[in-house]
Amino acid sequence: MSLILPRKVRFGISVVVWLAAAAFGAAGPGPVLPREFGGWQLSGPAKLSRDPAVADATNAPLLKEYGFTDFAAATYIRDDGRKLTIKAARFVDATGAYGAFTYYRLPQMLPEEIGDKGASLNERILFYRGNIVVDAVFQRLSAMSAAELRELSSLLPLPGGGDRKPPSLPAYLPTQSRVENSIKYVVGPVGLQQVNPPVPASVVDFNAGAEVVLASYNGSGGEATLMLISYPTPQIASAQMGRLEAIRQPASSSNNTPLLSLSPFYDRRSGPIVELVSGPVSQSEAQSLLASVNYDAEVTWNQNTYFDKKNNIGNLIVNIIVLCGIIGGLMLVAGIAFGGLRVLIKRVLPERVFNRPEEAEFISLHLTEEAGKPPASR
Repeated sequence: MSLILPRKVRFGISVVVWLAAAAFGAAGPGPVLPREFGGWQLSGPAKLSRDPAVADATNAPLLKEYGFTDFAAATYIRDDGRKLTIKAARFVDATGAYGAFTYYRLPQMLPEEIGDKGASLNERILFYRGNIVVDAVFQRLSAMSAAELRELSSLLPLPGGGDRKPPSLPAYLPTQSRVENSIKYVVGPVGLQQVNPPVPASVVDFNAGAEVVLASYNGSGGEATLMLISYPTPQIASAQMGRLEAIRQPASSSNNTPLLSLSPFYDRRSGPIVELVSGPVSQSEAQSLLASVNYDAEVTWNQNTYFDKKNNIGNLIVNIIVLCGIIGGLMLVAGIAFGGLRVLIKRVLPERVFNRPEEAEFISLHLTEEAGKPPASR
């Protein structure tokens, strides 16, 4: 079966590959932003940097945690004098780009069909595609602004292999009663600290390869938080569940105080996913929300399917048809050659090889002759 690597391991491999490409290539990765798109022309050289502090001085540690690699900022102009300011941050893989997108997306933004996922608020449009997050601010919007950014999205360079695939953990979040734009994807303690989680990073244990996604849900008492923590194996998740239970139990001290001061929460495990619900929610609502998260294991065999030119059912059928045609053609040629040879021999050597007179005689019984009379010889 195929080996599913933890996000931390995949991130490390991607970093090594990216650094190797940067070391052996003089220019490293290609440019993030194009010179022109959708009628917009680049005004002056783009600002490039590999320092996350240049991209966002306040959230530089967070960008680094998501796997930030480089940054580009540029101003575009049109013939009518309008300006467009674009900032683009590139990450090692689509997982980091998706996490950064969920962090910068504001709750009041409206969804946009741009790139892999987009959102807008007035003249600002935020989207991500592949491993690149783009923050665009128009001087003045037009009816074609979204279409122009879709063209920009199609021109962005994409990573190869598994780095193009976004994280699968957010897909396990239920959609019913979920607050719009409340999803936050986290891969480390810095990001977790920014989203007010039910449990601290020390309990999550990112060193064990954890990934976290949180979302808010409307309940009878207000907004509740659903937190999903994914671990590489169900065994690790089970051990973390035991750790949660131990933390919630009183310590073996004289004052009987908990080991950590945690907000009340409900928990459940589904495969390698640990689920937590906290906030102003009743037990029945929490249990219903937890029950709506179900992990589906996918088993993938790494055996070769041999779906190539040499091992393809379509090619096999075509080859059978060709073989039948060849055999039929050989039979036709052999029949013509055999018949033509007989005709040629009969003309060159008449009555010598074929149709000789002595071979043509036969015996007739003359059953119609009168009785008593010997038959006449023929």
